[in-house]
Amino acid sequence: MPYTKHKDKMRFYRSKDWLYIREEALKRDNYECQQCKRDGLVKISSGKTKLNVHHKKEIETHPELALELDNLETLCVSCHNKVHDRGYVRQKKKWNDERW
Repeated sequence: MPYTKHKDKMRFYRSKDWLYIREEALKRDNYECQQCKRDGLVKISSGKTKLNVHHKKEIETHPELALELDNLETLCVSCHNKVHDRGYVRQKKKWNDERW
């Protein structure tokens, strides 16, 4: 099944199969961000650090690998955003807060 539409992806990410394999990936990776670990850091899931399970080969282009454990890795939100080039730009302040 191709996952090109947003509704199809959301259905997939809510499925019992995905939730099961996601948990298996988190357990395998010891609930640690694998990119941070490669960089010599350790980030584990806590109230401040949330973890995502990332598809190394995306489900849009490789739907046959969507539920393959070897195609998944645990990443913190920050690393996941970097992988997907989702930089968040801060908005400029509306008012000049310069002190005179």
